[in-house]
Amino acid sequence: MIVTIVIFRLSKPATLAEMTATFQSTAPKYRGMAGLLRKNYWLSEDGTRAGGIYVWETRADAERVYTEDWKKMVESKYGAPPIIEYLHSPVMVDNRDDKIIMAA
Repeated sequence: MIVTIVIFRLSKPATLAEMTATFQSTAPKYRGMAGLLRKNYWLSEDGTRAGGIYVWETRADAERVYTEDWKKMVESKYGAPPIIEYLHSPVMVDNRDDKIIMAA
């Protein structure tokens, strides 16, 4: 499994309510996305940074989404280009399903 942390600096601080509405508007396009196991949207407590924490089956799955067009969309929507960090996730604890999941 691969975890990506996507970060973008907001052009002006945003409230949790503002970003929740924005995130709700984009969330449906990630449902059923090939290779995406989970996505958490996030907003820093001071409202100056936002992004997503994604869990992917493979890095190739993530790279299929993080295209130049996607990066341009993020920049136009939030006012800053995204920073993407890739991390290996060899083990995941899922307390909702009471499972420990090992990367393939």
